[in-house]
Amino acid sequence: MEKKVTKSQFKSQALRFLRDVEKKKEPLIVTHAGEPVVKVVPYKEGKLLETLRKTVLDYKNPTEPISVADWEAQQ
Repeated sequence: MEKKVTKSQFKSQALRFLRDVEKKKEPLIVTHAGEPVVKVVPYKEGKLLETLRKTVLDYKNPTEPISVADWEAQQ
């Protein structure tokens, strides 16, 4: 389970909480009025690109321009 602290707790002890995240390799949720506002996670080198591997479905002519209709977000 992810640890949760209030903004005021985090503000007064930020260095300690950051060291805990670094040492334990566990995320920390900072809340305001009981609602999560920030998630502090341990840094992992190269993890971002690794999650994108094998997600490209089609790679034909990557340098060719495409029309607006070809973008999924536009449909």
